[in-house]
Amino acid sequence: MNTALAAYRAARDFLFTHRTDYDAACAGFRWPKLDTFNWALDHFDDLARDNHAPALWIVGDDGSEQKLTFAEMSARSNQVANHLESLGVQRGDRVLLMLGNEVPLWELMLACIKIGAVMIPATALLSRDDLLDRLERGQVRVIVTNAANTAKFDGIADRQIRIVADQPAAGWSRFADAYQASPVYQPKCPTRADEPLLLYFTSGTTSKPKLVQHSHQSYPAGHLSTLYWIGLQPGDVHWNISSPGWGKHAWSCFFAPWIAGACVFIFNYARFDAKRVLDVLVDKQVTTLCAPPTVWRMLIQEKMGDYPVKLRELLSAGEPLNPEVIEQVRAAWGLTIRDGFGQTETTAVVGNPPGQKIKFGSMGRPLPGYEVVLLDPQDRPADEGEISFELAERPSGLMLGYAGDEAKTAEVMRAGHYHTGDVAQRDAEGYITYVGRADDVFKASDYRISPFELESVLIEHPAVAEAAVVPSPDALKLAVPKAFVMLTAGHAPDAATARDILMFCRDKLAPYKRIRRLEFLDLPKTISGKIRRVEMRQKEQARALPIVKAEGEYFDDEFRDA
Repeated sequence: MNTALAAYRAARDFLFTHRTDYDAACAGFRWPKLDTFNWALDHFDDLARDNHAPALWIVGDDGSEQKLTFAEMSARSNQVANHLESLGVQRGDRVLLMLGNEVPLWELMLACIKIGAVMIPATALLSRDDLLDRLERGQVRVIVTNAANTAKFDGIADRQIRIVADQPAAGWSRFADAYQASPVYQPKCPTRADEPLLLYFTSGTTSKPKLVQHSHQSYPAGHLSTLYWIGLQPGDVHWNISSPGWGKHAWSCFFAPWIAGACVFIFNYARFDAKRVLDVLVDKQVTTLCAPPTVWRMLIQEKMGDYPVKLRELLSAGEPLNPEVIEQVRAAWGLTIRDGFGQTETTAVVGNPPGQKIKFGSMGRPLPGYEVVLLDPQDRPADEGEISFELAERPSGLMLGYAGDEAKTAEVMRAGHYHTGDVAQRDAEGYITYVGRADDVFKASDYRISPFELESVLIEHPAVAEAAVVPSPDALKLAVPKAFVMLTAGHAPDAATARDILMFCRDKLAPYKRIRRLEFLDLPKTISGKIRRVEMRQKEQARALPIVKAEGEYFDDEFRDA
């Protein structure tokens, strides 16, 4: 065992030892000091040696199953790494991965780490405009997707190495050819821990998503904090309900389980069905479950107590979870859903780890390795303020920065602290309760939405002079994007205009970003001419559920036939 792996494993094993002793874990934990480190070659392949325990278990909607051991995943990822290099993929090349929850995704992620290629995970929900932006700003050299999505790249990705993961497609290399390559991989050179590993596009307060850059240290080592929050143990069957392309997928469907030596479990349902999910939990004896609040709110509609689950740990992430949901789950299963907080830019920062007192509404306390402070607008410590942490002892889980945006990186890492942009309160016992975003970014169906990104699309429509997007309450999704629109001259504030604008947005935006409600309004502004979004946000937040359509308001589902 090399020095880096020994330090990494020692840090992990320390957290295993103190998994329910929060004070000892925080007091004694130290991030491993890594110079050269390749998580896939050093940790995963070592863990996989002669290891025939399941590493990846995918169950299809039709009942089909794929179950691969650690040893198999190690060998197959070696084949993929060799195949990628035979196609010309080199260290530092940026690889767009637009795949579903399928075996090639995990093989490719391991292979890219081994090569030193930089992954850009992407959801298949992205529009053509979204993809063009990612190809250009991400400087993508390699694309891997399925045959159903290859047409999206026609005319915009002619110079890239293009690989199709399932069915053959004209002009695309076949991923299946990788399985003819050697199962032994020889790296070309050592991997520095500070080399780029991952690039994530994430919503921000500008019209373009930010490009978060992580290293071979920040996610592979940084997710030791996530491991501790989840409470994973070797041999667990861990199900994290998340779609590929988002940071949380890498958190809990890749790094954290395989750091622990647990099995990643996936159920690929075509349509969410609470009863089927509960049946799968029982049938496959899942031991740890992380699900977004939307899923938990659906599950409690069923008689959960009738399902004899083998679960030990329950988690929720993405947004605060209602106390009544937690109570109903506890009454049914005798287990408490534990909340946590982190960002694409970080690993798990705050959380309720196993065995600790939980306060309803609180995200928990700072996790081992993070020194969290709350800063007021003048960057002074306060009981309520922006969630931040000190950079003097830089946490391993913090990103390298925003790729191509030094100014934004400097802004969030000013005054010796990393600033999350999220506001919270801390009580006398150190428990932290989320308040909201410091900017206008909000969550809809567990997806992070940037109002400015949606507004930049709205104003492309010839009828739209100005627009403001705010969250509008929704019983199931918590919130949906609503647009307040001021029209250009010659356009009437009527159903026909609303329909045309909403249809335009459907074409331009991915489904999860779609404008769901629209209202025509002379937008309120400050004396300096800035739109007062706070007024519209407050107006929407004051509306009672279920939402009743107001006069002059239009809902997207009115035009389903379009």
